[in-house]
Amino acid sequence: MESTPVTPSRRSKRFQPLVTPVKTDAFVDKTVIWTDAPCYIRPTVYEDYQVLQEDEGWQPGPGMQTAFRKTFKRTKNTAPTSRKGLSARRSAVETETFEVGDTVLVKTQSTKHPSVGVIASMWEFQGKEDREGENPQMMVRVHWFQHPSELPRIRAKRDHFENEVYFTLASQAILPPSCILSHCTISEAPQTAPTARKRSNWICATAEENKVFYCRLAIESRSNIYYDFHWSAHKQQALGSSNEDLANGTCWHVAVETTPSRRRTKKRTKLQDIAEESGDDPVRDRDYENDEPPSEPDDHLIPSLVDDTSDNETTISGPIDDIPKTPSRKRKRALSTPKSTPSKKRALKLAAPTPHSKAALRKRSRKAPAVRVPPPNLTQEHYNQLQNLPPDPWLRAMHVLHVAARPDVLPCREEEYSRVLRTVEELLEEGSGGCVYISGFSAIVRELKRMAENNETNPFTYVEINGLRIPEPSAAYNLLWETVSGHDVASDGHLKASAKEALKQLTKHFSAGARAGPAGHACVVLMDELDQLVTAKQDVVYNFFNWPTIAGSKLVVIAVANTMDLPERVMTGRVRSRLGMIRINFQPYTTQQLEKIVHARLKEAKEGLEEPPNVINADGVKFAAMKVSSISGDARRVLDICRRAVELVHPKRRPARTEDVKEVIKVLQNSPTAAYLRDCSLHERIMLASLLRCIKREGVEEIKWGEIENQHIVYVEALTSEGDPSRKPTPEELGLVLDSLVASRAMIVEDGVNAVRKPPRERRVILNLEQTEVERVLSEVGGRSWAAALGVGA
Repeated sequence: MESTPVTPSRRSKRFQPLVTPVKTDAFVDKTVIWTDAPCYIRPTVYEDYQVLQEDEGWQPGPGMQTAFRKTFKRTKNTAPTSRKGLSARRSAVETETFEVGDTVLVKTQSTKHPSVGVIASMWEFQGKEDREGENPQMMVRVHWFQHPSELPRIRAKRDHFENEVYFTLASQAILPPSCILSHCTISEAPQTAPTARKRSNWICATAEENKVFYCRLAIESRSNIYYDFHWSAHKQQALGSSNEDLANGTCWHVAVETTPSRRRTKKRTKLQDIAEESGDDPVRDRDYENDEPPSEPDDHLIPSLVDDTSDNETTISGPIDDIPKTPSRKRKRALSTPKSTPSKKRALKLAAPTPHSKAALRKRSRKAPAVRVPPPNLTQEHYNQLQNLPPDPWLRAMHVLHVAARPDVLPCREEEYSRVLRTVEELLEEGSGGCVYISGFSAIVRELKRMAENNETNPFTYVEINGLRIPEPSAAYNLLWETVSGHDVASDGHLKASAKEALKQLTKHFSAGARAGPAGHACVVLMDELDQLVTAKQDVVYNFFNWPTIAGSKLVVIAVANTMDLPERVMTGRVRSRLGMIRINFQPYTTQQLEKIVHARLKEAKEGLEEPPNVINADGVKFAAMKVSSISGDARRVLDICRRAVELVHPKRRPARTEDVKEVIKVLQNSPTAAYLRDCSLHERIMLASLLRCIKREGVEEIKWGEIENQHIVYVEALTSEGDPSRKPTPEELGLVLDSLVASRAMIVEDGVNAVRKPPRERRVILNLEQTEVERVLSEVGGRSWAAALGVGA
């Protein structure tokens, strides 16, 4: 009889580390044999063979059943201690038996140490067409522990004991028996003093020390919430469950307390009032906001099977017993119960969060404001230097107006800041991946780190990839793999792996599926200068935008570029489809915003001084802001103008006026670059304008010479006036114009052995001058038609 196809239910595998990838053949191990009869048999369901289907598309045969067992034995050949002969080598055989409930070391993809888990269940498939002597496919379900080194690096730190591990609430993986290395021991008593917030190195410990671990807490790694936990009681309760629960592995899950509702809180407050009158001080009446964690776990916080009389509800109901009639009623009920009546099944004790985790849950439950102002950062080096400067208002103003100075608060970007922060925070809370495209820059990561370290949001791992700081775009794979694999660059240096190998490992990691283990967590990637990572095939940006779309990848990519329409102008359709629709544009600053930025910095310079004079008039700041906002809206430009104006009037000890600002702008406009551009010929200026047009259209700085030629011919008709020659130049004449610009180092042409082999129209050209300066001067010399063609405001 054929079974009716049922839509399989896919279990979430988020926040679990990647174990060594396996194939279908890996589940057939000739060195492993069953040592007991099946304890439970049922028809095969999708969850039993899910890992096989994801790897090789394996499908169960008709009438196939799943037989669960509790013990298997593995034979292992060990190297002989001496070389006396063949008989000595044959005798070096060891056997090891593994049972359900054994704690074991598991081989994972981490290069540092194996992971720790407990065998939750084991099974094989039995079908009607099985042949005698054929080795079955053997599956082992492992429930994970987590070591502190497997947790996200950006999180709320806490002290931990050496070789301390945390029991995960419901993190499991299906593995072949070959991934299990050896037995280990979980102790409930620490062997050493707690270490102060450092990543312990398991390699430095001996083999025996690496097999003894201490567990006192359960953890929900996604949110970094800890729960009081009693391992031996939980293990005893799980092993006493029914065969069906053991087969599913659900008996090893830890049930936790939910956040109490407001009604329950009010009721508990009345009980506390009664307890205070009776002199009782229950443990729950403590203020968990400032309390330290208890040194020893209390009985009422143990999340395993305990007697009903030790429950929190019974403890709190003590004061109610002092009310008349309550004690007698309770005793009569207990005496009236006949001994022959079977006792009701005890309810499982819910795991209670630790005091600090309760405080973290209360912080996260508070609703954040719609617009959040970036928090101040008082650790900047230049502000420490500001305190050491003499009390000269002009010197202090020049210091804070420098473009390299970073203020405590970034004004005029509150809305964009809140939107980016809210978007990334929601992705971390959901545990899903996603892409965020930002045209501008945001100091969002600093606030996310602060929130994660204060337990206000879920923890994560962070890596920054700057397109200008890596030798080639493919080097981004190495940086991401070092972070995802947990490699410690500070102590061990960079991984010696090629970009191709790093890409292979990343692809396996993000498409792990059921092969997940304890160290998986969210990873935030900041890709700055995105236009420098765009290659001809666009494979780098495609992979980085595609990985977050994989279910369970937990990868959040924040792509930052200086162009709003970079995806439409540069990226292909398949890359844009992976980027998604989350785009946040940082518009150029307006005149009012530029004024606010300058005045905010001048206010910082006046702090600590008694009645400081004004170093620049408000009219001068407004004129500089109007001039810059009409061209580019770049805050760095207006800061530079105001700083030079203050520097100009410093010897005169008077405030800078509008005339001083105009003089500074005139000097900046008469820079060597501006003087050179005014002396260029007509076709040299047209070629520079053609290059700028191609840069804006393509979104990259390197432009093919053939595209510049085509754009030059178009601009000859559009940018020439009545007195200019309108004849279209030949390719040879355009080559002479290019040689003239290259000789003056205004443009650079691709050179080298590979460039010589290319056709002339395929060689790439880049601009060697400041782009905004070239746009400004060309628009001033050419007039309105040039300004319109270059997209420069009047």
